Amino acid sequence: MDYSFDINLKNRKILERFIDGHTLAQLNAIPSGFNNNIIWNIGHSLATQQLLTYGLSGLTPKIPMDFISSYKKGTKPERTVTQDEVDSIKEMLYTTLQQLEADYNAGVFKDFKEYTLSTTGGVLSKVEHAIEFNNFHEGLHLGCCIQLSRLVKS
Repeated sequence: MDYSFDINLKNRKILERFIDGHTLAQLNAIPSGFNNNIIWNIGHSLATQQLLTYGLSGLTPKIPMDFISSYKKGTKPERTVTQDEVDSIKEMLYTTLQQLEADYNAGVFKDFKEYTLSTTGGVLSKVEHAIEFNNFHEGLHLGCCIQLSRLVKS
């Protein structure tokens, strides 16, 4: 699993560059034809990682449930995110990954509720599948950030 965690870390570093390389207004901007923005895609990546790993394992996520409720599947930005919230999201890029890796290595994930993915139709039957799928999922949202960045910077 070390490789999967390393891939996730590399992705998180790229997501951090989007936070650092955009103004607050650009992070919150929703271009015409889109229903979300850069910061929502990053927050969604964090919320999804928590739900796929901790949630499907019957464990309490390591980030607040109100955050998860704002960024989980089926949501969209409902308000402008503040700079303090952006700073918190930036910090969570690393704290959530460090905690997940530590908990995985400590054997915290004992149970797992099988889950069929709406994006691929694949089935997650253990936490290792969730960690690996999360990398794919975050890659999709990284692609969204790239596209949104081009639009909000033009």
